[in-house]
Amino acid sequence: MADDLIAKFQTLGMSEQKAKETAKNANVSKNLQLVLEQCGGASLGDGVGMLLYHMATKIKPQCADNLHLLVKYIVDKKLDSTMRIDAALEYLLKCAVQKKGQSIDLSELDKECGVGVVVTPEEIESVVQKQVAKHKEALLEQRYHFNSFKIMQEVREQLKWADAKSVKAAIDVEIFDLLGPKTEEDMKPLAKGDKKKEKPKATENKQGSKPSIGASKEVENSSDGANTIAELMKTKVHFHAPGENYKTDGYVVTDNTERLLKEHLKATSGRVQTRFPPEPNGILHIGHAKAININFGYAAAHNGVCYLRYDDTNPEKEEEKFFVGIKDMVEWLGYKPYKITHSSDNFQQLYEWAVVLIRKGLAYVCHQTADEMKGFNPKPSQWRDRPIEESLQLFEDMKNGKIDEGAATLRLKVTLEEGKVDPVAYRIKFIAHHRTGNKWCIYPTYDYTHCLCDSLENITHSLCTKEFQSRRSSYYWLCNALDIYCPVQWEYGRLNMNYALVSKRKIAKLITEKIVNDWDDPRLFTLTALRRRGFPAEAINNFCAQMGVTGAQISVDPSMLEASVRDVLNVTAPRRLVVIEPLKVTLENFPHPNAIEIDVPNFPQNPEQGYHKMILDRVIYIEQSDFKSEPEKGYRRLAPGQSVGLRHANLVISLKEVKKDAAGHITELVCECQNTETAEKPKAFIQWVSQPIEIEVRLYELLFKHKNPEDPNEVPGGFLSDINPNSMAVMKSYADRSLANCKVYDKFQFERIGFFSVDPDTTKEKIVFNRTVGLKEDAGKM
Repeated sequence: MADDLIAKFQTLGMSEQKAKETAKNANVSKNLQLVLEQCGGASLGDGVGMLLYHMATKIKPQCADNLHLLVKYIVDKKLDSTMRIDAALEYLLKCAVQKKGQSIDLSELDKECGVGVVVTPEEIESVVQKQVAKHKEALLEQRYHFNSFKIMQEVREQLKWADAKSVKAAIDVEIFDLLGPKTEEDMKPLAKGDKKKEKPKATENKQGSKPSIGASKEVENSSDGANTIAELMKTKVHFHAPGENYKTDGYVVTDNTERLLKEHLKATSGRVQTRFPPEPNGILHIGHAKAININFGYAAAHNGVCYLRYDDTNPEKEEEKFFVGIKDMVEWLGYKPYKITHSSDNFQQLYEWAVVLIRKGLAYVCHQTADEMKGFNPKPSQWRDRPIEESLQLFEDMKNGKIDEGAATLRLKVTLEEGKVDPVAYRIKFIAHHRTGNKWCIYPTYDYTHCLCDSLENITHSLCTKEFQSRRSSYYWLCNALDIYCPVQWEYGRLNMNYALVSKRKIAKLITEKIVNDWDDPRLFTLTALRRRGFPAEAINNFCAQMGVTGAQISVDPSMLEASVRDVLNVTAPRRLVVIEPLKVTLENFPHPNAIEIDVPNFPQNPEQGYHKMILDRVIYIEQSDFKSEPEKGYRRLAPGQSVGLRHANLVISLKEVKKDAAGHITELVCECQNTETAEKPKAFIQWVSQPIEIEVRLYELLFKHKNPEDPNEVPGGFLSDINPNSMAVMKSYADRSLANCKVYDKFQFERIGFFSVDPDTTKEKIVFNRTVGLKEDAGKM
């Protein structure tokens, strides 16, 4: 059967390999088989087969009823280019909404597709000459490096149905007439600017990237990532335009769709409207950062708005601190919600709509227990066909607290993509709600609430992670069942972090077991923890942009996020001198009678960004690791017979004496110093401090030892058995006095060590720094 299919596809002009690849795509294969049936074995002219293939790959389910008409137009060579086919599909898609049930006006179709329109070579030549003249100055300056595609676009705007090859040939001729033959300089490539950063490599979950029903609704054009969210959303993510919901795969068109879309466009003035809808039952994590950036970023890039909507339908798990924490993190990432709303704002409307569904016979009260409804093949509910009036009364009883918790639910008569039948819309919970108090004892589920709140807020793009794909059918079904505006749901792959966990329950376990201190412990990947550790919001946003927007689930190592952090801190964090493990050094021949002040640049590579004062005295402190009495080969710092320079001090020091305590531990070095102008150039320069202040420095490593601490194959003993005992070290260190007035979340680069941020535990008596990330050179530094 497969071989027969491949052979049939080859009759369209495909290679054997192309035919095999096409046969693997169920949707395209189905369309092509229908195309071949319509052709009835007729001989196809040159290029017609591949035009039929193009149509079969582009046609959407909403206009599949007109496939026979498209085949006829292509075979008859009325649609003789991909551009005309695309125009025909666009027109038929509009008809599916605006003229539902009516026959297609063929004269209108011909007009929309340019059937019979012939653009002569003379017309092409005339328009091309005008456009070349328009760009003459730039052409003479840039010559053959000029991007002639600009001219191509301008010509096609005026001559929509002109043959692309003819236009290209005419442009080449006109440019040649103007510039003459190419010179050696013309043949040379343009000098490259700064090399683009190598795109980070992430692991894609193969299950996540598997094609699915309505795959274009995941993310129509997969994005390879960008440097910023603005760039990503403007140039690499292509969703539908507001009001063109019907153009997306799988969107269900009803008799009311055209009217509802017009009302929606009137209410929104055609602007993009998105929403970020977290549950207020936990702290946001790095995966949420991607969701925040996609929802707020897409709206911002298209001059739209984004709501922050709390999905507060589960009162037993919601706490005020989570509401506040979510808003704080959204704003920290640089976004301002258009409005802050709550699903609970709509409890009355949601209840009234549930009554409408019961009256329509589309919902019923069921008494199956939660356990009986679990799984994908549960026993069908014996109450599915109960009388409408009976369900109405029982639902009213549920609302009035007359039925025990767990004894009844309201279920929808719909089957989800994953096969789950009749999802629950309402359940009973005798728990006060933080906003509505004791007014309600029935609460709507996510499956019921989400799409209806999207509709009420006129959301244009309901952007969510891939696991919600299975809810898409109930999303569309519910809106259409209630005859209300139906947004479009788009899914994208989740972002997972290796060597981490983000489960609220498991983080709570880490806290109760005193493995971490709280939700903002810098070893976690919650957003509050990342802020506390010193990760700039800009770096997190850029990291999300680099991950791109695709339908595949992505798992990345923390090092990729850290690279984005370094990129930002490299240009924003002023430099300071700090020694983590101090070793006292006395400069025996210190060249000044007293301590002196020296000016040290905040950014040594860019001194124009200012200076700070440092004290240089007879006694200084260096890192213990910057001295070795018995150095190994290749060691470049202070050692017997080997001098070292002091950064910014214009001094080179050499060892004279080593002092030790009774146990043989080095307590002090006595050194001689020389001015750098007269001393032999040292192999290295090290940091130092003099008359320092004491600070506490917290050094962090990965919390878990394995990449997937929740995977029983990797960690049979469970995630609590995988804790890295060296994930945190606390040091008493010495710092340059200019850090005495630093504020919480101030960020610095400690030269030769890494980037550090001031911790909220800081007081007047004690300054605490968290290591944000190390320097790239750390691993190989001698």
